[in-house]
Amino acid sequence: MSNHENEQDFASMLADYDNWGARPEVGQKVEGTVMAIGEEVIFVDLGGKSEGAVDRAELLDEYGRLSVDIGDPVTGLVSSVDDGGNVTLRVRPGRGEAMRSELRLAWEQKLPVEGLVGEQNKGGVDVTVGGLRAFCPISQLDLRYVEDPSVFTGQRFEFRITKFEDSGRHVNLVVSRRVLLQEEADRRAAEVREWLEVDAVIEGTVTSITSYGAFVDLGGLEGLLHVSEMSYQRDIEPGEMLTEGQSVEVQVLKIEPPQKAGQSERISLSMRALQRDPWDGVERRFPVGKITTGRVMRLEAYGAFVELSPGLEGLAHISRLGGKGSERHARQIVELGQTVQVRVVDVDPEKRRLSLAREVAEMSDEERQEIADYQKSSTSAGAGSFGSLGDFFKQDRKGS
Repeated sequence: MSNHENEQDFASMLADYDNWGARPEVGQKVEGTVMAIGEEVIFVDLGGKSEGAVDRAELLDEYGRLSVDIGDPVTGLVSSVDDGGNVTLRVRPGRGEAMRSELRLAWEQKLPVEGLVGEQNKGGVDVTVGGLRAFCPISQLDLRYVEDPSVFTGQRFEFRITKFEDSGRHVNLVVSRRVLLQEEADRRAAEVREWLEVDAVIEGTVTSITSYGAFVDLGGLEGLLHVSEMSYQRDIEPGEMLTEGQSVEVQVLKIEPPQKAGQSERISLSMRALQRDPWDGVERRFPVGKITTGRVMRLEAYGAFVELSPGLEGLAHISRLGGKGSERHARQIVELGQTVQVRVVDVDPEKRRLSLAREVAEMSDEERQEIADYQKSSTSAGAGSFGSLGDFFKQDRKGS
């Protein structure tokens, strides 16, 4: 178990100890265990020194049979606490005036209520709360903008009552799910801030994908995974690598404080930092003389960049692309995305350079001898030599 997990467990134990013996308050949602069953009342152990009483009729099923036994869990709402500390619980919502009173209490105490999402209407959706109709604006259905509210139809969620008007004949209710989600996100974010730091490795969930990257939820806090930090590969599309809801492991690169009040910190993330550098051991995987295939990734006037493995590219100079010699641009010889067979001419791990030559035909004995001679000459030349590609750049500087 990690130190972070130990700290969380200790914090939970400390919180439980601090709350032990605390008297529940009216309107509070509590959980307990059935400790005794009477003819009219069921007694529930609420932990610490607290006990609750539930009307037996509230725990009968549709056939009039008791639905709980000793030791079973019970969740209810505290409806009253007398001077002696005796707690009365409501397990089922009331009806009529009783329901209105409970909803008013939930509104005043900012307690969550359960609601069933119904049909979409202008600007929002209908939500049934305790048999009464409530309205939830589309902007309050989720933390993010909801393009198709119909996906929520038929689902049950917890809501916060944000408006309660009782005219006697009609109750006007407005509810919000977003408020509760934001409060939970803020709570989780505060916990993450306690230990989140640069270089930390954390598992997150992709929440949205853009053309420049993806946003990842780290547990109440969001970070940006830029497309350049997704992989060593070039020219990738974020939507081709990731999907919303996908779990990803990322490393924290940077944490910038909020620039304005009310804003969150800016967190930069990377998947690439956790991947093996494609240049590690390149001289063993692609030694001079090795013939392999690659994909043309970029075309310049002076040559073509060929990807030999994800994130590992080499340059085939235009003079080594197998043209007729009169071409002025590499695109006159090969095409983007084309698969070509190439021979490794030079490898420089320190400068992260690979020099390639296109294999237009099967190698002749003379070409093999040429490679052998090149290997001898490059060994005697020492570090810093980059074969004819280096010579090409030297000549280019002299001519400029």
